[in-house]
Order: sequence, then structure tokens, then C-alpha cells
Amino acid sequence: MKPISYGQQHITDEDIKAVVDVLKSDFLTQGPTISKFEKAFANYTGAKYAIAVSNGTAALHLSAMTLNVKPGDKAITSPITFAASANCIRYCGGTILFADIDNSSYLLDLNRVEDLLKNDEKKEIKGIIPVDFAGYPVIASDYKLIADKYGVWIIEDACHAPGANFIKADGKYEYCGNGNFSDLTVFSFHPVKHITTGEGGMITTNNEILYKKLLLLRTHGITKEPELLHENHGGWYYEMQELGYNYRITDFQAALGLSQLKRAEWSVNRRNEIATNYNKAFKDTEILTPNVAKNVNHGYHLYIIQIEKRLELYNYLRTKNIFAQVLYIPVHTFPYYQNLGWKNGDFPIAEKFYSRCLSLPMYPTLTSEEQDYVIHAVLDFIKK
Repeated sequence: MKPISYGQQHITDEDIKAVVDVLKSDFLTQGPTISKFEKAFANYTGAKYAIAVSNGTAALHLSAMTLNVKPGDKAITSPITFAASANCIRYCGGTILFADIDNSSYLLDLNRVEDLLKNDEKKEIKGIIPVDFAGYPVIASDYKLIADKYGVWIIEDACHAPGANFIKADGKYEYCGNGNFSDLTVFSFHPVKHITTGEGGMITTNNEILYKKLLLLRTHGITKEPELLHENHGGWYYEMQELGYNYRITDFQAALGLSQLKRAEWSVNRRNEIATNYNKAFKDTEILTPNVAKNVNHGYHLYIIQIEKRLELYNYLRTKNIFAQVLYIPVHTFPYYQNLGWKNGDFPIAEKFYSRCLSLPMYPTLTSEEQDYVIHAVLDFIKK
């Protein structure tokens, strides 16, 4: 069997043609394909606005900047995430607080978040960064209630969850990034994600003020819009009005994303089929499979099992050319954050999860033969 990775991009002839068409066009960057991609992605999520950027980390950083995070401000996130979910606050000079995860969904525990907000006598906590970990969407409406109660913002890290949704009591489907509950939602288009642009990201929002500020900060804080200029010396004139960054995406990356977006629904459906096959195969074994609430439609960026002999299984699968992955190392255990005062033992549920978690191959082009091979390898290990 050829090597099987935990995640893999899917590039079609249509994708290649879309990129080549742009490479042959007049614009490689700052051209019309970017706005087409943004409009299509906004439509896909149900948001009013979408802003394409160079990567998911840039999306997080710009979001924190746009919400005016500054030294002395604090924000809460999960320790089970990629480091960028926390780092974006540090980039702005703010302080990140972690809260432990829920023992069932492995998402940020909202009760622990509220405990931190209740005890914030100086009102230093300005926001919450919930993470749709592995593609499991947070119930964003619940976060909105808490955020409104304490006057804080929400940046939803949906890098794992385009197309995922939850169903409210009224039967309405609420898709990740639709802007109904989060001030800003960020997505990543890294190759292992649902949609790829090579590297790339997106921010969605329903707030026009935040949208316009994001556009400014994405391009050095520079604008040429006549109605925004303090002066106007002529058609060439532009002004730097904020200290921004070059966090732009290219037109040929946007062309790839636009092409990939056409298969987004198929991708999520196929991922759910693969997850169902895994769940059936591992039922009645010692393996703990994902527990998904009935009102949640999982995006399955990752399929994560838990097992006591995680290291042994990880190494065994590699001998079979199966390259499973461990996601994630709790952020508070990294030396950088431990130098800021966090320590092992601070978040026992997150740390226990990390000690047992393993991501099995999950991507829409994983064949039935390849999945059966993975399943049999895992079951053979258990029997040893």
C-alpha cells in the first residue's frame, strides 16, 4: 500500500485550469478573481462580507487588530488548538487566557469561560476565541449570549469547519462563519483543509465597520478610496491611515479557492461517510471515537480517536505506511507560554485528551480500499 497521510489536498484538472487561466490574465494579484472568491465564500457561509488573506494566522491577527486588542487586554481560548489561536492576541501585546475543554466535545468549555468572566473584576477580558476543533462547530449562539452578557467580542476560529453547522431549537441551520453570532470568523486554506489555496485564509463578518477596517489593515493600512482620503492630490494619491500589513492573497490562489469551493459540499459529505465507516468499525472496541451531539453537523477536518497506547499505535501504523498525526499539543505546555506562567497540570481534561488522541487518515479522496487498510491495521494492533 502506498503511504497514507492523515490529510491530503485534492487538486483536479478543473483546479489547474482555473489557476492557469489567471496566470495568463492581466492580474496576478489585487485583481478581480479575489473579489469573486470572497463573494462566493460569503455566499457559502451565509455571511454578508468575506475578506481573503494570505493565511489563517493572518486572518486571526487582522481580526485581533480590527477589534483593537492592545496591551493589558485579555482574551480566552482553548488549549487544544494550533498555537495561532492564542498567538494572535500576543501579536497585539495582549494576554491570552486558557480555559479547559469539555469532556465530551473537546471544545472550549463555556462554563469555564463564564467562570473567568465572572471573576474578571477589572474587566480586562475583552473577548473569546472559541475553536471549531477537528470540524466540530461550537454552538455559537450560546457563546453569543455569554459575550453579550459580559460585553466581550467573539472571534470564531473555524479553520477546521467550513460547511459545518449546528441546528437551533427552531430548526434553523446555523453555518460556521455566517456572522449571526460571532463578530468575526476565520478560516484557513492550508492544503490539508477542506478548501485549499496553497496557503490562504478568509475572514467573514456581518459588521460593515469591521469589514472596512479589515480591508484597510490587509494592505498596509493604505487606501485610495476618495471618500476616505484626508487630502486628494490626484488619481495617483493614496494615504497610509493605519499601521497595517501586507496580508493579501494572490489572484491565482483565489482562482484555486474558487474552483475548490465548487466541491465544498461534496467534500463535507464524503468526510462524514468516512467518519461513519470508522465509527462502525471501532464500535465495541477499546477505542474512543468522536462523540457528536444530535444537533451538530460535523465538518470532520480531522477524525480523532483516543486510545491508551497512543504512542505504540502511532509507531505501529507508520510501519504499515499509515501516517497518523497527533493534534494538538496543548498550547499552554509550550515553553513560550510556560515562560508566561502556565504550567503542566493547569488543564487536566485537555492534557488527558492530548495523551490519548490520534488523528487517522481523513480526506475526501481516501478510497474505500485505503480506509479498510487503515481500519484493519488499527484492529490488528488492538488484538496484539
